[in-house]
Amino acid sequence: MTVPAGKLWGVGIGPGDPELVTVKAARVIAEADVVAFHSAKHGRSISRGVAAPYMREHHIEEHLVYPVTTEATEHPGGYQGAIDEFYEQASGRLAVHLSAGRSVALLAEGDPLFYSSYMHMHKRLVDRFEVEVVPGVTSVSAASAALCTPLVERDEVFTVLPGTLPADELARRLRGTDAAAIMKLGRTFPTVVRALKDSGRLDEARYVERASTPSQRVLDVSDVDADDVPYFSIAIVPSPSNNRPSNNRRTESAGDERSDGEVVVVGLGPGADRWTTDEVRAELAAATDLVGYVTYLDRVNIRPGQVRHASDNKVESERAAFALDLAKRGKRVVVVSSGDPGVFAMAAAVVEVAADPVWSGVPVRVVPGMTAANAVASRVGAPLGHDYAVISLSDRLKPWDIVAARVSAVAAADMAIAIYNPASKSRIWQVAALRDLVLEHRAPGTPVVIGRAVGSAEESVRVVRLADLEQSEIDMRCLLIIGSSQTRVVDTGSGAQVFTSRRYPASATDA
Repeated sequence: MTVPAGKLWGVGIGPGDPELVTVKAARVIAEADVVAFHSAKHGRSISRGVAAPYMREHHIEEHLVYPVTTEATEHPGGYQGAIDEFYEQASGRLAVHLSAGRSVALLAEGDPLFYSSYMHMHKRLVDRFEVEVVPGVTSVSAASAALCTPLVERDEVFTVLPGTLPADELARRLRGTDAAAIMKLGRTFPTVVRALKDSGRLDEARYVERASTPSQRVLDVSDVDADDVPYFSIAIVPSPSNNRPSNNRRTESAGDERSDGEVVVVGLGPGADRWTTDEVRAELAAATDLVGYVTYLDRVNIRPGQVRHASDNKVESERAAFALDLAKRGKRVVVVSSGDPGVFAMAAAVVEVAADPVWSGVPVRVVPGMTAANAVASRVGAPLGHDYAVISLSDRLKPWDIVAARVSAVAAADMAIAIYNPASKSRIWQVAALRDLVLEHRAPGTPVVIGRAVGSAEESVRVVRLADLEQSEIDMRCLLIIGSSQTRVVDTGSGAQVFTSRRYPASATDA
């Protein structure tokens, strides 16, 4: 007679408080034939202690002891080899009970499928036996409750990170999210602190140790002794809209000027949201005030509490002074540019105006962004692969004679040229003048890349001959790249590509 196989229950028992065990988890534990749980070599099982109120005398107990946790191992496969072997043996022990028709409740701290040892057993048994998972309250939820602080709201993004990641990767992900939980602290805590500092989020971060248990502790991360951090602790970074007022170290009396404001000039990139860097996103999230040309500000999601100051595109100095004045009054101001803020954008205007003694003491930082020239170049290959110049064709801030002289000089120097601002509604003749100036030094067949609205839904990129460049094809959303004598158009089999070789005729070396 064949004995029906038993059922495996993956039982989430929550973060540590026995009263946070769900009604279903308590019932399953009580009714199971076998209760299995893990511990380190010292034999003290946290999960067994949490489940103890729901266990019965009839239970068969399977105590699964890890061969290694943080200590060294002589296993020939190292730590991973030792752990893999343990899971194979432990799952085999549970399989014996299941094959004999016994039900097995495998306890998991928190939730069984959230950074839990249960999942390693699950993957080894789920194809052989009936399995059901009982979800549990996670340590993230318990830590949030301990802080009495919401984590995220509305369309904010929440990220869960393991502290075992390298510091630079942790910092990158912290800069790119609204709120975060960093788990698996213990020995990783110094790395986590460094990442929080590098991402500019240390002052926002809170530390919760053994959430929901009698030994729970809640501190600012900066106040934690790195030598006294257990594995069962977590760092929480609430979203900007939910950060505690006490995390804002500023103090202010009514009518006083605050001296801890700053201006940060950022570049959103040339159009696609994916080209906005994590560093820029973090600055935007931390701002109290956003200042910029209305078209660029429309690309930014305004958060609750932020103030948006939009203006026309022809008042750069006034915009800079306005941003500096806000910062002088204690605001954290982000001035928004498209592309890179230092390329025909707001960085120069802000730095120039900030040089006036009236703004002395107001910090100004510039955070880079992808340039439109690099974005357009990427669409066709590498037309800017050698020396190149960047010129604005606009004569609004400099005389046309200067523009023409620079175009001629660069054309004569045989460099590729990235042309910004080739046309506008009021400037309709400069493209033809540009073409004629360059033709004095370049062959009619020189490739010209016309990139329009690159990175947006309206993107178009074409390659034409210099002699065929027409004003009617160009508008204010275009950027041009004019090749040098060494720029080539090649057919790679998947379409035409343009490149300018890094080698130049008669050069002996590849510099």
